[in-house]
Amino acid sequence: MKETESNHCMAQLTKEIISAAILGFEEQKSRIDAQIAELRAMIAPSSNGSRASPRTSPVPAKHSRRRMSAAGRKAIAAGQRKRWAASKAKTLEAPPKPKRKLSAAGKAAIVMALRKRWAAKRAEAAGTKKTAAKK
Repeated sequence: MKETESNHCMAQLTKEIISAAILGFEEQKSRIDAQIAELRAMIAPSSNGSRASPRTSPVPAKHSRRRMSAAGRKAIAAGQRKRWAASKAKTLEAPPKPKRKLSAAGKAAIVMALRKRWAAKRAEAAGTKKTAAKK
C-alpha cells in the first residue's frame, strides 16, 4: 500500500473505532495469556518432583448408542399394534356405498336423447353429401 493510501485510511479511523479495536486486542491478549499459563502449568514440575503428565488433545468421545430394553421394545410394539388395529377398524366401519341403479324412466330419456343426436348427425351428413354432389 502506498504511503498516501495508508494516511487516507488512518484519517478515516475515529477515536471510537480505535478504542474499540484496543479493547478487542486486549481481550484477545488476556485469552492468549490464560492459554500460555495453562501450557506452563503442564510443563511445570509437580509437587512430588516428577513432571506433570502431558495432556492429550481432547478427543470427542464417541456417543454410544442408546440401548432399549426388551420390555421397552415390547411396549412400543404393543402400542403400535393397538394404533394399527384402531386405524384398520376405522376403515372397516364405513361400508361401501351401494351401486346406483338406473331407473326405467332415466334409461328411456337417455335412449331418446341418443336417437335425437344420431338423427341430427344423419341429417347433417345427408346435407353435406348433396352439396358435395352438386359441385
